Formats: sequence, C-alpha cells, structure tokens
Amino acid sequence: MSTKLIRLPKVLDLIGGSRSWVYKEIAEDRFPKPILLGKRSVVWIEDEIYNYIEQRINNSRCLFQAKEGK
Repeated sequence: MSTKLIRLPKVLDLIGGSRSWVYKEIAEDRFPKPILLGKRSVVWIEDEIYNYIEQRINNSRCLFQAKEGK
C-alpha cells in the first residue's frame, strides 16, 4: 500500500475551502489532522482528505433527504 502525502494547496483545491477554514476545522476536530514534516512543513494523507469529502457528501445528502421527507 502506498500512502500519498499532499500539501495545503492541493488540500484547498480538493475541498474548495480557505486556509483559515481548514485550520479552524482542525482546531474543532472536524478535519483530518496534518502531519508535521518540519517546523514549517505540513502535509495531509490524501486518502484521509478524500474520506472526509465523501463523509461530508453523505452527511449532506442524508440531511437533504430527511428534509424532503417532512
């Protein structure tokens, strides 16, 4: 198994959010935590970001379906 590490610009491209939003979500334990490579270098595990996106899609669709059922 190969683990691909991605930097913040790629994370932002995938999720369509801002840097400040990502770090706010991390602080609130709602976003995958980064891996520190050095004092000023962080990366994320690509699969964790894709899992996060998939989870958000599923949660959103469940909420939408629940509202439609009312």
